[in-house]
Amino acid sequence: MGTSSHEIAVAAAPAGGRAGLIGLGTATFIVVANMVGSGVFTSLGFQAAEIHSPFALLALWVVGGVYALCGALSYGELAAAMPRSGGEYQYLTRIYHPMAGFLGGWLSITVGFAAPVAASAMALGKYLSHVWPGTNPTHTAVLAVVIVSAVHLLQVRVRSGFQGFFTLFKIVLIAALIASALILATPQPIQFTPRTGDFGVLISAPFAVSLVYVTYSYSGWNASVYLAGEIARPARNIPRSLILGTLLVTALYVLLNFAFLYSTPLSALEGQVEVGYIAATAFLGPAGARAMGLLISFGLVSSISSMVWAGPRVLMVVGEDVPILRALASLNRHGVPHRAVLIQMIVVIVLIATSTFESIITCLGFLLSASAMFTVLGVFVDRVRRPDALRPYKAWGYPVTPALFVVMTAAMVVYLLRFRPIESLVGLGALALGVPVYLLTARAAPSVALQRREP
Repeated sequence: MGTSSHEIAVAAAPAGGRAGLIGLGTATFIVVANMVGSGVFTSLGFQAAEIHSPFALLALWVVGGVYALCGALSYGELAAAMPRSGGEYQYLTRIYHPMAGFLGGWLSITVGFAAPVAASAMALGKYLSHVWPGTNPTHTAVLAVVIVSAVHLLQVRVRSGFQGFFTLFKIVLIAALIASALILATPQPIQFTPRTGDFGVLISAPFAVSLVYVTYSYSGWNASVYLAGEIARPARNIPRSLILGTLLVTALYVLLNFAFLYSTPLSALEGQVEVGYIAATAFLGPAGARAMGLLISFGLVSSISSMVWAGPRVLMVVGEDVPILRALASLNRHGVPHRAVLIQMIVVIVLIATSTFESIITCLGFLLSASAMFTVLGVFVDRVRRPDALRPYKAWGYPVTPALFVVMTAAMVVYLLRFRPIESLVGLGALALGVPVYLLTARAAPSVALQRREP
């Protein structure tokens, strides 16, 4: 994420901080900003379509938080030991093989960042279609992506102000939604404590598949590792930023979904994307809900912006390492990898035009879950292969926490292959397309593409 991350740090760092280095506060802010996206406003409806227990629905968000925390602890160890920007691209290359790292980067290039942008833009379009009936959600989504991408081709002052304003707006909005629901809503006649059979739901296939939507909502818990080379005292600040950011967002998510269930009939949420709008209708009325839908739409701009900012920087790092892809590292006069921004924008528009919201999340969840699983598994592999390597931070709870993450992820991947085979196979197909691209890069520059990069 290179230049952009440095610019975020300078723009967001508190006065008196060391120039050019991201401190703990800013790193935590980046984690929170990347985690809070469209998922928490949209995914409860898909969960409620399969799961009818309020206890199990809330448990999903608690389990998702524990899952994200286990991943954060594991990534913290890898980032402290290998403090270079790049995330999975960096770790998979060093731990396994350059092809594994390239495929991790390929995932970022194709859907890793583009799909969340598309999902957030589609949610924005859906919310605005309720505020202004007659508007086309797809056209709105595409327009939002084009405008935000254009902003991110400009100078850093403009980009930083744009991102900071919409991120703060989103956090305040969520707090206001929770408070309004708890104060104004008529409580629904539902029970949040476990009933007979609820614990069986926790080990069911619908729970495992629904957990994919939840983990999508928590995605971003690893955000600061992409900036590892630019964070001050990485051995200390990266793990802490991951843990603090994940705990904060977990509390926020559980409270928000409690507010949705507390205020809105479960039947009204089932299968719906715009659950925030529907919930707001229940306790604010149609006029208040339209206003809230407009506010949620503006809040989703922050999600789109953060991914438009972050994604092209992964492409830029790949371009720096792989000569045949050097064009991806090209910068404009504002220090922006403009070609990478435009490529990602095109991929996002294709996803918006050809996919449904649910299929994007399922496909993305499968791919990102598999990538994260192999990365966390790398904690074990790296300790075996390099027992004497310097590890400034070791994952708290090892080996339980990384093992729990791997087991939970493997279960989700298996369930997705079984119950969502089309989306899962599409994801595998997209990943497989990266193999011939890697082989081409290996043939063009074998000294770069075929050698493991040592720390």
